[in-house]
Amino acid sequence: MSQLTIEHDRENHQFLMTLDGHRAYLAYMDLGKQTLDFYRTYVPDALRGQGIAAALTREALAYAEREGYSVIPSCSYVERFIERGRQSDSYPA
Repeated sequence: MSQLTIEHDRENHQFLMTLDGHRAYLAYMDLGKQTLDFYRTYVPDALRGQGIAAALTREALAYAEREGYSVIPSCSYVERFIERGRQSDSYPA
């Protein structure tokens, strides 16, 4: 698959991408006090199995780290992603 272009829509609190007319996103809430709650990851059926949820999650976590936010992974996908990363040391804790 070609390079994914992920946009950060700060106004609507989403990291998103559109591919072949389908939109995937990771939604978050800014809880204040430098804390983000990643509460939903959505990838339409037509785009599943291509690593899009992982790419969105990586981008969102990288943003949080760059900006000094702590993250609450309310979304079960994000929670599993972080746990897998810590087990494999592929994502810094």
